[in-house]
Amino acid sequence: MVRVLEGLDAGRDYIAVFVHGVDRPGIVAGIAGVLARVNANILDISQTVMRGIFTMAMIVDVTDATVEIDELRSMLEEEAKRLGVEVAVHHIDVVRYMQRP
Repeated sequence: MVRVLEGLDAGRDYIAVFVHGVDRPGIVAGIAGVLARVNANILDISQTVMRGIFTMAMIVDVTDATVEIDELRSMLEEEAKRLGVEVAVHHIDVVRYMQRP
C-alpha cells in the first residue's frame, strides 16, 4: 500500500477509532484509558449524542505505542464490549484511501 501521509505526518503512524452505541457514562474514559495504557496519543476527537445514541471518532498517533495495531484493536474491542458499544479501528491510510475522489 502506498503511504498517503506527507509533510508533518511523514514517519508517524495513525489510526482512526470509531465508537457508537447507547449513551452511558464512562465510554470516553474507557476507550481513552486503553489508548493511554499503550502510550497512544489522541490527536483529534469528535463526539456527539443524538437521541441517546453516542458516536465518537478519534485520530490517534500510535507511533510510540507499546503494542501493534492488531493487539490494540483487540484491546479496544474488549473494552467496547465491556462498555456495551461498538468500535471500529482502521489504519489512517485505509481511511484516506476509502475517501479518495
